[in-house]
Amino acid sequence: MNPEEEGKNKINCLNEETLFIVSQTFKALSDNTRIKILYLLSQKECSVNEIAEVLELHQSTVSHQLSFLKNLRLVKFRREGTTVFYSNDDQHIINLLQQAIDHACHD
Repeated sequence: MNPEEEGKNKINCLNEETLFIVSQTFKALSDNTRIKILYLLSQKECSVNEIAEVLELHQSTVSHQLSFLKNLRLVKFRREGTTVFYSNDDQHIINLLQQAIDHACHD
């Protein structure tokens, strides 16, 4: 497939559902707290309490933000007894986040 055909295929992919998902992803990345959570989870798996402690946030704030991120399939979770551990669920988003951080830090 030549570059022109490839470009047309990508434009055709931009249906309403795709556009909504992309806009929600950027919405997720437009919040300081969610950026901090995603960055932390890109480094290691964490419990809600650990995230709250490291980021100096209330547990309810962290839980609310994790729910938002989970609905977008940006984070995933697993249970171990009564503790829930969260981790990143989409390396594409972590790459995008890292690129944005690199851009912001670039002189």
